[in-house]
Amino acid sequence: MPLLLTQSSTMMCLHGGFVTAIPGSTRASAGGAPLLRASDTFIITGCTFAPVVPHPCVTVQWVVTAQRARHSGDFVLTEASVGLCLAGDQAPQGVVLIEATQARGSGL
Repeated sequence: MPLLLTQSSTMMCLHGGFVTAIPGSTRASAGGAPLLRASDTFIITGCTFAPVVPHPCVTVQWVVTAQRARHSGDFVLTEASVGLCLAGDQAPQGVVLIEATQARGSGL
């Protein structure tokens, strides 16, 4: 089973920007950090994407979540989840790279 994503998980955009997760609920945790859900807020900072003019990734929209595991009425995120990095105009610019997460909890 894929490992659960938490606020301590390390995620990046394809252009080197760091994803910061702001959980809407801290009632459930794994490895001492709150579990993440698709409805939480994800902010990207430090993206350097500039094909002609700067067009950085600024947020994440999750399109694949866990299929069964829920927290506070929403599906949780796992290392198998897929998130799209979006620019300020909501243009998709690639997928989130999940670099590291906790190793204690997993789910489907």
